[in-house]
Amino acid sequence: MVGNELVDASGGAIQLHGVNRSGTEYACIDGWGIFDGPSDDASISAIKSWNANVVHLGLNEDCILGINGVAAAYSGSNYMNAIVDYVNRLHAQGLYAEISLMWAAPGTTRAHGHPPILNQDHSPAALRAIANAFKGDPKTLIGLQSEPHDIGWACWRDGGSACSVGYAALGMQGALDAVRSTGATNVVTASGIDWANNLSQWLTYRPSDSAGQLMAEAHVYGGNSCANTACFDANYAPVAAQVPVIFGETGETYDDSSCGSTNIATFLNWADAHNVSYEPWVWDTWGTCGSLISNYNGTPANAYGTYVRSHLQSRP
Repeated sequence: MVGNELVDASGGAIQLHGVNRSGTEYACIDGWGIFDGPSDDASISAIKSWNANVVHLGLNEDCILGINGVAAAYSGSNYMNAIVDYVNRLHAQGLYAEISLMWAAPGTTRAHGHPPILNQDHSPAALRAIANAFKGDPKTLIGLQSEPHDIGWACWRDGGSACSVGYAALGMQGALDAVRSTGATNVVTASGIDWANNLSQWLTYRPSDSAGQLMAEAHVYGGNSCANTACFDANYAPVAAQVPVIFGETGETYDDSSCGSTNIATFLNWADAHNVSYEPWVWDTWGTCGSLISNYNGTPANAYGTYVRSHLQSRP
């Protein structure tokens, strides 16, 4: 990244526009796999056919580290090697990747959901493992945490005594330091608070990055507190004027109450106008309104999926 733009290997400005691929956060901890659905080259080609140029994967802390009872077949080196192999095959078809630490938990608590903030017990090691896996890969962004929530900005940045979450918290500065301790210079994303929907004080509390490659991430769904252009103009545009911003998740509604496209059209058109990147949720065949596809050949599942496909295909 240079200033508020992401750049490719030749220094040209790029906007990332792609999809979320869910499964790697839960299949392993639930004991039945690493991916939910196919991860072969044909399934990547289907994503590519929508004119996506990025795929987001959320990882599970316990699966990365092989702790808290996760089956060996789906954790540790088996898990990380499968993730790296998939990312390499994304790159082979011209797609970037964002790899985020999504599910985490302290101590012996199994990582089975989004924590308010990362933990000092396991998260530094998990982030170092991600960074070591991808530090030679400039086409992979590293996400520190998907959706911080129920905390304030001081806790978000500093962790520790600035938090009251019932465990030793790792803030975004400590998380970023863990990534950089490996020598990784990848672009890193830091999601805001309130389930990543709030960037109002992101610039004020921005962690210090030795590599100068830290960008902001927001998650935006219909029904969120910040889900209209007035809020985007006040909350996101000032951040996007200084650093790259990505909607790491976005969709028509957060509760799957609508399969339409009114909200997502507003979100993506605003993002295009402000050079904000985006990764709509979700490239999985769950049969919900938030499912983009009805099969892994890339057939849109509903009006929402149809709109996202046409919008992605309209991008350069």
